[in-house]
Amino acid sequence: RGSMTEVESLVVYPGQRLGNIEDYDSGEGTYVMRGYVYASVVGTKEETESTENRITLSVRKEKEPSVVPELYSIVTAKVTKVSPRFANVMILCVGDRVLKEPFNGMIRQQDVRATEIDKVEIYKCFRPGDVILAEVISLGDSRSYFLSTSKNELGVIFAKSVAGSTMIPTSWETMMCPKTKTREYRKVAKV
Repeated sequence: RGSMTEVESLVVYPGQRLGNIEDYDSGEGTYVMRGYVYASVVGTKEETESTENRITLSVRKEKEPSVVPELYSIVTAKVTKVSPRFANVMILCVGDRVLKEPFNGMIRQQDVRATEIDKVEIYKCFRPGDVILAEVISLGDSRSYFLSTSKNELGVIFAKSVAGSTMIPTSWETMMCPKTKTREYRKVAKV
């Protein structure tokens, strides 16, 4: 071919659709299936231009392997949004490995605790900003992993009170602000 010049780059994961074969050629670290080019490895997406005015998609592997949440792995996440039926979280660590980029996760009402599932009130378990330990129970949908805090050792491990102080666990379902002595409901991790 001709000389190659780099056009664009971003991190991609195996199975991620990169483009249509009508518009792109498949390069290193990719494969073609049903008319589309997909990533076959974790790495940086690269678009290079050839002299025939075609763009080749390739994926350059990361030097250090990227960590992704797997089924049954324990993750550390930060609660971003709470609704009556679920809590949205940003997964920051898998085990003791910090992620290069966060993944989205969701804790559904039925996955908060093992008992009295029908009585779970999400806003009494998590608040935005809480840091939690959770287990990946499903790879979920394309938007987020499904997580569970039903085991005793899973749940909120760090929370700030309304007054801005780091809260202290007082039971498996409450934490207390050391400044104001106010108790707030949480699904506390037994650590």
